[in-house]
Amino acid sequence: MPNFEIVYQDLDLLVINKPAGITVFPENENQTEETLIDQLLVAFPYLKEAGMPPRYGIAHRLDKDTSGLLLVAKNSQFLEALQKQFEDRQTVKKYLTLLQGKVTTKEGQINSLIGRCPSQRTKQCAFSPIGPDASKKGLRPAITDWKVVEVFDDFTLVEAYPKTGRKHQLRVHFSSIGHPIAGDQLYGFKDSKAIAGLSRQFLHAQYLKIKMANGQDKEFNCPLPPDLQNIILNLKK
Repeated sequence: MPNFEIVYQDLDLLVINKPAGITVFPENENQTEETLIDQLLVAFPYLKEAGMPPRYGIAHRLDKDTSGLLLVAKNSQFLEALQKQFEDRQTVKKYLTLLQGKVTTKEGQINSLIGRCPSQRTKQCAFSPIGPDASKKGLRPAITDWKVVEVFDDFTLVEAYPKTGRKHQLRVHFSSIGHPIAGDQLYGFKDSKAIAGLSRQFLHAQYLKIKMANGQDKEFNCPLPPDLQNIILNLKK
């Protein structure tokens, strides 16, 4: 059975509600687990004509344990249009995430460079955009706006608006300011407080606004999945 829900589709676009726990497309040739693109190609074989393997028509990425909205172009022409929108920062993306600790300011912006960590190659790191780090090779600018939704005893629910699309951007950025995402095993701190029932990072792609093939703006929304809804309900108690 396909492991995804179709939020919207037309002749050019497929919008998926991606569940947590599945990789979007293979990251390397040795990957053997089934990915979301494998399932999509079974349901929509013509996606092989959109873009190049292994991504085909997938316009952007979500981490394996991140849920929410994912855009898939049904043809190469619209794929290029979507990719240009992301590149030119014309899309609006909103994530809901639960951060460790109490965030004391209502909103802010994180502006850094992001690149592979020298000491741990599986991780990305944030570097200052000024000073000696700015000239290092392989670093790319990354910007995230955020605002607080609700503060709990030991956690803070936040809306995050990434302006760029770097690998692990939100996870890296919030860890860099001392508030890693709850449940994040890679970027969390050793003393991060665990939450009963949370088996993955609390990160959900909730909202997207893009320009359609006809030139009109269109918005897509995707509510928190039940596992994350239950976490919030328990925190409220």
